[in-house]
Amino acid sequence: MMHFSRFCVPLCGTVTLLLLCGCATEALETAPERPDTPWQPNVSEKGELLPGKNRTGRGLSLPAGFTLPANQTISPRAPDAEISSSHPYSLAELIDIAQSSNPTTRIAWNTARDAALAVGITRTAYLPHLSATVVGGYTHQHNNGGNPSLSNAGQIGADTNALINQAEGLTDGVRNRNSGSGEVQTLSMEWLLFDFGKREAIINAAKQAQLANNILFTAAHQKVIYEVTLAFYTHAAAAARVGLVQQAVNNAHAVEAAAEMRLKQGQGTIVDVTQARQMTAQAELQLVQAQNAAENTYLELMTAMGISPNTRLQTSDISNRPLTMADARLTEDMVRQAVAQRPDVLAAYASAKASQNRIAAAKAEFLPKVFVSGNVAYTTGRLALSSVPGVGSDSSPTLNLSTNNFSSLILGGITVPVFDGGMRAAVLKQVKNQADSAQALLRKTVDESVKQIIVAENGVHASLSAYTAATKLQTASQTAFDAAFAAYRNGVGSITQATMAQSGLLSAQLGKSDAYYASLIAASSLAFATGSIQTAAPE
Repeated sequence: MMHFSRFCVPLCGTVTLLLLCGCATEALETAPERPDTPWQPNVSEKGELLPGKNRTGRGLSLPAGFTLPANQTISPRAPDAEISSSHPYSLAELIDIAQSSNPTTRIAWNTARDAALAVGITRTAYLPHLSATVVGGYTHQHNNGGNPSLSNAGQIGADTNALINQAEGLTDGVRNRNSGSGEVQTLSMEWLLFDFGKREAIINAAKQAQLANNILFTAAHQKVIYEVTLAFYTHAAAAARVGLVQQAVNNAHAVEAAAEMRLKQGQGTIVDVTQARQMTAQAELQLVQAQNAAENTYLELMTAMGISPNTRLQTSDISNRPLTMADARLTEDMVRQAVAQRPDVLAAYASAKASQNRIAAAKAEFLPKVFVSGNVAYTTGRLALSSVPGVGSDSSPTLNLSTNNFSSLILGGITVPVFDGGMRAAVLKQVKNQADSAQALLRKTVDESVKQIIVAENGVHASLSAYTAATKLQTASQTAFDAAFAAYRNGVGSITQATMAQSGLLSAQLGKSDAYYASLIAASSLAFATGSIQTAAPE
């Protein structure tokens, strides 16, 4: 029996280990079987993908090939019921909707709140940590008699064996049996009193990180404002293009009607009619393309606002509003002011300051720490524990318990780090490298900001100049078309001159419209680049 028990325990442990290993490798059955064959997922009755191995015979037909089953619990959002389909929304109204509907602002808000909570979490390092533990258990000890070393030693006399048996309390080969149950209730305290500024440095770093996230929250709103503004003007430009191309279609039909009239009167030719019909077909094709582009820009506007793409609304007409043509350049002081208020620059500056605080915290790890700890315990029963183990990585055991019913202990001390294999030195080098990278990122962000401001400023002046030139070109093209069309209708001009004038007029009209909306977009880009874009963006 003794030999069987000696080998039984290792054998059971080996079998248990093999069973656990088998359970681990069985998870491969839930992975794709081959790299070149479709994966067969485990699917619920509503098409939801579930973890685990595919269950065959569920009565649910799976798509063939590499097409995944449709999850019936997922569906596109319905149109926003609060949006009126008859009210023409201004840009400011759309921005107001976007700031509450776009997920970007909510994500930035939650991130800022998490950073604020992180500051509160770091402040708890100044407070003592208390933990209460209740442990109950049962203990049993059973020692078998017989000592092989003594039984094989024939030189030891009978009197010596009798003394040993008497000292060990053997009765019929059994040394002793001891069992009992009990309970231990403890209240432990740990309090770090002094650490040469490590906790203060960590809190300051967390505060700077919170400041950076608050700044990025404002940056997220500015980005939403800019994206909605950009999408609004782009859609307005596309809608204006549809109107201009529709006007070109009307002009083409007028030229075509004139060509057919001249053919009936014997003054024109079939070639003139064919050429006019060609221009009409070309204009109609441009109209279809312009309408498709306008629909795409509308979807982009809905996406920028963060509402369902199925929502239908009207936008206010902002065409033909006067533009300020003053050629005012930003001064060096204006550029400096703009850079200093950009959210990305301010966030990079706060991150650089946070990295300096992390250096101070890493240096404090080389210095001693003063602490105080203690515990109060109440013991019942016969467990006779000397310590209560902690649960979790952040819980330390309760040590130095007494077998008495009530015991208490308080300790104070100082701990000095002596050797850790260079870990603290490596961490210090890491945070110094991170601080250097943060300073480099700040310099790069400032340089990029100056470049973006100057590029946006140049874009404003270029678009205004283009609008001025396009206005003159449209006036001249309109005059040329009117003259060519009147001459052809009166039998003086040719169909070629009329169609060329018609094409030139459409090109000039589109050029002026595009330059007009490009000026509005450029002005918004300059406001965004300078960090001064507001909810009531210029219309």
